[in-house]
Amino acid sequence: MVGNIAVALDLDDGELPFVSAVVACRNEAAHIERCVRSLLDADYPQWLLEVLIVDGRSDDGTRDVVCEIARRDPRVRLVDNPRRITPVAFNRGIAAALGEVILIVGSHSHYPPSYVRVLVNWLIGSGADCVGAVCHTQPSGDSVVCHAIAVGLSHPFGVGNAYFRTGVMTPRWVDTVAFGCYRRDVFTRIGGFDEELVRNQDDELNLRLGQRGGRLLLVPDVSSTYLARDALGKLWRMYWQYGYYKPLGVRKLGGVLTVRQLVPAVFVAAVMLSLAALATPLGPLPLSLVIGSYGLTCVAAALTSTPRHGWRVAFALPAVFVVLHVGYGLGFLRGAMRFLVGRRGPPVAAAQLPLTR
Repeated sequence: MVGNIAVALDLDDGELPFVSAVVACRNEAAHIERCVRSLLDADYPQWLLEVLIVDGRSDDGTRDVVCEIARRDPRVRLVDNPRRITPVAFNRGIAAALGEVILIVGSHSHYPPSYVRVLVNWLIGSGADCVGAVCHTQPSGDSVVCHAIAVGLSHPFGVGNAYFRTGVMTPRWVDTVAFGCYRRDVFTRIGGFDEELVRNQDDELNLRLGQRGGRLLLVPDVSSTYLARDALGKLWRMYWQYGYYKPLGVRKLGGVLTVRQLVPAVFVAAVMLSLAALATPLGPLPLSLVIGSYGLTCVAAALTSTPRHGWRVAFALPAVFVVLHVGYGLGFLRGAMRFLVGRRGPPVAAAQLPLTR
């Protein structure tokens, strides 16, 4: 035992379950082959693994790449996603899957040969409903900004205590994981991914699972590699969307939140209130305190990366922190106004998936 967690089993090939890896993608011609190839090259029995690539009507050649992979390897199947959003892709993939275990896969990531086997061994041995691995973020290019974005997405100041990004030394129960390995019956018990959530659909599913008594385990034995966005503008759009859809998830789940999800919105609200205080006798003092404190913390956090990543990356890192925090915070406040205050967009139940395979 590791604490109250049973250790991973070392199952023989004949004892392993059939695994369906579900990959959601749209316009990922630059990444999809590396992602899928890393799964097909796994040290998992070939006859017990399939890869379903659910494509959202790509127009950049992604489908051509997928069709060529499927032509060479019968374990690969292409599934159509006419609605072009991620939760629909995952639900369509799960509904078409044959496996007893469902592995959710990100197309911007790739995986070591032992990835599938390690997660399955932990899933069976621990009794968890879902097992995930640490997600190591790598830059998508050679520029200083690309490297700074990758560092920011794995820095505690950038992403808080998101353990699947910052790492763990020992297995631990967590509230969410990235690219989870699920028992299939999870989706028949609690439903599929919520199709209203363009972003955060995995967080919502995992928190819903936790609410209903499910357990999620994060293990350090293996890790995936995630290729970060290659520009601050792309990072801003992604994190604004993360923030925007978070209040809708809160509304659906009845108020489940972690502190790390609130902090950026609190900071942005504090800046706004400080700006309003400029017209009062307090003048610029509140704004100076808020911005000054945040700026000093940004610089101090950036300096911690200097020994490993160098001065140039450390110099660019505060801009990454600002994009992460302000983008997410503004998105959260806008989403709160729409989904919590204005109550627009009535919540709907999570998609119910067919019970048959």
